[in-house]
Amino acid sequence: MVTEGLEIEDTALLQRLMGPGSLLLRDVAQHSGAELGLRGNVVLISGQEERVRAAHRFLTEALELVRAGVELGPGDVARSLRALREHPESALTELLDETIRVAPKRRAVVPKTPAQRQYVANIRSHDLTFGIGPAGTGKTYLAMAMAVNALINQRVKRIILTRPAVEAGEKLGFLPGDLAEKVNPYLRPLYDALNDMMEFEKVEILRERGQIEVAPLAFMRGRTLNNSFIILDEAQNATSEQMRMFLTRLGYSSKAVVTGDITQTDLPNRERSGLKEASELLQGTDGIAFSRFSDADVVRHPLVQRIVLAYEALDRDRAAQKAERRRARESQVNASAAPLVAPPEAGNRKGD
Repeated sequence: MVTEGLEIEDTALLQRLMGPGSLLLRDVAQHSGAELGLRGNVVLISGQEERVRAAHRFLTEALELVRAGVELGPGDVARSLRALREHPESALTELLDETIRVAPKRRAVVPKTPAQRQYVANIRSHDLTFGIGPAGTGKTYLAMAMAVNALINQRVKRIILTRPAVEAGEKLGFLPGDLAEKVNPYLRPLYDALNDMMEFEKVEILRERGQIEVAPLAFMRGRTLNNSFIILDEAQNATSEQMRMFLTRLGYSSKAVVTGDITQTDLPNRERSGLKEASELLQGTDGIAFSRFSDADVVRHPLVQRIVLAYEALDRDRAAQKAERRRARESQVNASAAPLVAPPEAGNRKGD
């Protein structure tokens, strides 16, 4: 049992670090396993040495981030402590201080995990980046933030957001309204992310000017997209032909980000996913980066991470059962192909 203290002389800074009701202290105690208390301007940390060391390191580095103006959200503590344990060579400032400025009146977007940081770095340094992983890992949101940042800093002239109009068996023909109204539900998640980063009125003005375009993937055919930041979302639902078409739209001074989860394909008739094919075909190609996410990168509600883990376990069980059934069938085929009666040995045949 050891005890360490962290003194913070600036009371205002201490309050910003602790958050309302000292919520951050409770989160650090819960996720580090150490006991934390506040005595004046000193944070007291006690418990097993390893746990105390982890909590002290987090608070020390978090203090520097808060001093620099970075706000720590409710989910940052658990993700950061986990990342620091898995990547002890990394600093918390490296994990949380990679801010993406989007709009003057909006909070900067911050990658929360090492995989997200690498994803952002890949987008910055490559013209084509694939983000592949489960729901809630920030693939689309971070790509959108990078697109908005590129637009407001005039590195591109427009943002183009697109998705395949395929969803879990739904057909466009069954939806009410004209074509624009039919495809709008498929594109709504892109609007939501965009409106989260920019004021609604600003988004509408940019749409009217043609600087922001949201359209189904089929509308990309025949175009050459220059000076653009293009995001293809839910790419696991693009066919092989659609993916090839999209990837060949990239023009001069443009960036493209392709996001999706190859485990959740909604294509009919077991059609091969264009995202899965592209990830196999283009891996290792110069100028193309692949970022892969896992359940450790889920940054939505904590329940989402548990849900992802539960379904991944179910998928593994189903795959194991399928493999076992295949082996059983192969054993039956081999058994039926074997001769029912062994041929008589030489010297025992009739007439010998």
